[in-house]
Amino acid sequence: MAKESMKAREVKRLKLFEKYEEKRAALKEAGDFAGLQKLPRNSSKIRMRNRCKITGRPRGYMRVFGVSRITFRELAVSGMIPGVTKASW
Repeated sequence: MAKESMKAREVKRLKLFEKYEEKRAALKEAGDFAGLQKLPRNSSKIRMRNRCKITGRPRGYMRVFGVSRITFRELAVSGMIPGVTKASW
């Protein structure tokens, strides 16, 4: 499990991104790079990190499901993800 402070930091970055998204797009369209530099750093989409929705793990993230590989395996084996079965041959 990730530290609560790391999860909170990601939530804070997401809120900042949503707040400045339109303004950032307008400044990019106008080519005003000096104005872009004045915006908060954490308002940029590139600063956000994909994390598992359940555990907060940053590595082994599966975009389609929004969870890490470990959590995905646990959910798949327990039958919580429809249409996903463990392979056996």
